Amino acid sequence: MSKSRSNFFDLQVPFFVPVWRRVLIVSVCLGWALFEFVTSAPFWGIIFGGLGVLAAWQLFFDGWPDKDDGPLP
Repeated sequence: MSKSRSNFFDLQVPFFVPVWRRVLIVSVCLGWALFEFVTSAPFWGIIFGGLGVLAAWQLFFDGWPDKDDGPLP
């Protein structure tokens, strides 16, 4: 076991290279969280809000490879 990081929530895959897809997935998660809070379902609002924050962190702030860095692993 050389790598302890789980790949289950790893969003740094080639599918998300276009920026519009990254923005879309974060917007959908956070928008759905807002919808859940407005309709008085805070449990699901917290779940989708957390997914939106996790997606935003991994897709925009967690060292996403630039075009000059080469292909994704």
